[in-house]
Amino acid sequence: MVGLARPRKNSVTDGYEVQYTTLKVRLYPDSAQAELFEKTFGCCRYIWNQMLSDQQRFYSETGKHFIPTPAKYKNGAPFLKEVDNQALTQEYNKLSQAFRVFFKNPESFGHPNFKKKKTDRNSFTACNHEFESGPTIYTTRDGIRMTKAGIVKAKFSRRPQAWWKLKRITVEKTRSGKYYCYILYECAVKKPEPVVPREERTLGLKYSMRHFYVADDGVTADSPRWMKQSQEKLARMQRQLSRMRYGSKNYEEMVQKYRLLHEHIANQRRDFIHKESRRIANDWDAVCMRGDSIQEISQKVTVGNALEVGFGMFRECLRYKLERQGKRLVILDRYFPSTRTCSACGFIRDKVHDRESTWICPKCHVVHKKEVNAARNIKAQGLAQLGKSA
Repeated sequence: MVGLARPRKNSVTDGYEVQYTTLKVRLYPDSAQAELFEKTFGCCRYIWNQMLSDQQRFYSETGKHFIPTPAKYKNGAPFLKEVDNQALTQEYNKLSQAFRVFFKNPESFGHPNFKKKKTDRNSFTACNHEFESGPTIYTTRDGIRMTKAGIVKAKFSRRPQAWWKLKRITVEKTRSGKYYCYILYECAVKKPEPVVPREERTLGLKYSMRHFYVADDGVTADSPRWMKQSQEKLARMQRQLSRMRYGSKNYEEMVQKYRLLHEHIANQRRDFIHKESRRIANDWDAVCMRGDSIQEISQKVTVGNALEVGFGMFRECLRYKLERQGKRLVILDRYFPSTRTCSACGFIRDKVHDRESTWICPKCHVVHKKEVNAARNIKAQGLAQLGKSA
């Protein structure tokens, strides 16, 4: 996982920018470390709910916004002293950030809610601090040193570069009982030279329910065969679960297999998205897409699930991978009539039938494949926006 950040003033030299990279590693804690992680999850959940409850009570009594710090609750709840103080401080920062974005844009960001043990994610975050004696968090050859937990055994699929600076870690426990750690690194990289897009090096992409996407040259990206096989296996497992007695030993074993398969499918989807976005970012100088709301599409369609394909994640991965190479991702208005417009003459139809795959323009009589025609219109409109911004 990687991402770009806005360059900070006076933090890097001219011609360089700050870049953040996150490495995901599998953790293998011993029994004592696993117990400490479980306590930390519970304490983070407890401190979040207490701070949110006091904020609501203070607001109802005074009409002002105020969030108490975690230090207020330690005398009344001594178990909070058993876990890393940084994890509790980060819960305070997360709650403050949740209220900031809520006050800034209430329509897009909802009011912070109380956390529940059964439904919310089990995780905590801790920042790294540099002291004369050394950093509080660092990696070893086969583990990660954390505050109070000591060195936790870990398996690295990728190693950081020597000049990367460790900023913070997030420890997470999945539904299947696995522990993972997300390590955030900061480094200064040279700003990429802006790439001037040409028409023959620009790609137009149209989101497709039948395919993952359709390009303006007619190329489609379908989900891999092995991902479809996993989803079929998941459907069979769901039918088996529905016939089992709730709470039985066989039921619990099947639930564990079900959770493991869900994680496997998520990893397959993430692998496909990263590889496909990397291929496009390397092969093209600019990509044009429409800013479709996948949430709205999922509410309108009756067949399939628009959310499970991960197109929003694909769009975000494509954005930062293009930016790292000085390239552009052009996002058009989601109400741009790409499907109703003829890419040959510009005629705009009044209505589009969802089930049709081809249509004939009544003005120029050109036969169009609906999704390919939409991708061509998206590319033409994106090139027009690039020309205006040049």
